[in-house]
Amino acid sequence: MTLSSMVVSRDWQEISVLECILGGLHMDVAVESEPQRALSRLTKSKVDALIVDCDLNGSGQLFRELQRESSRANTVPLVIMGNPSGRRDLEESGAMFVFDKPISVEQAVHTLSAARNMILDGRLRYHRAGLDLPVTLRGRQKKAAGQLINLSQGGLQIKVEDGFDPAEASQVAFELPGTSTAINANVRVAWSDKQGNVGIRFVKMAAPMKNTLRLWLAQQYFAN
Repeated sequence: MTLSSMVVSRDWQEISVLECILGGLHMDVAVESEPQRALSRLTKSKVDALIVDCDLNGSGQLFRELQRESSRANTVPLVIMGNPSGRRDLEESGAMFVFDKPISVEQAVHTLSAARNMILDGRLRYHRAGLDLPVTLRGRQKKAAGQLINLSQGGLQIKVEDGFDPAEASQVAFELPGTSTAINANVRVAWSDKQGNVGIRFVKMAAPMKNTLRLWLAQQYFAN
């Protein structure tokens, strides 16, 4: 899975270092020398990681605009600090990661790797895998068979057979395809409709099962 990044800078020596590091992390790189042009570009396309040179005129305005635009909340600002005094503006910038110029390759690799992992964790948290598997839903007094429609780290959607009140559901059980793992979890129903579709949130799951589910979902994500 290739992620996207944008570097906002005119320092071509630093840009070349970043392009090399980001390429090694399987991140596409777009370079923009003008903060306002970068902002315009961000309104038209999704960028996973934004790297801004704080020495660049207009970078402060760029940060302020990004703070106001909730539509770009998923972008991760990464600031290239020109000098230590620039750190006092870090909180105002909304940056989540920082490193100094001139760039230390070791520090930049560490910082950008951490940013990439955070981006991927965010994507995997909300990724839903479409499935067609049998599932068992249990309530206080009865259980029902259903069909699993999609699955995420936080829950699943199923279609349940007639005669079962989804509001009574407290546990779910199913097997992950291609594994020997049976997932059993305490659940809470988030929504249901008259067609038997039910949205379920995981409330409690054993740690080994949770890790297995997370790894399985990551494999499905990167396979697509």
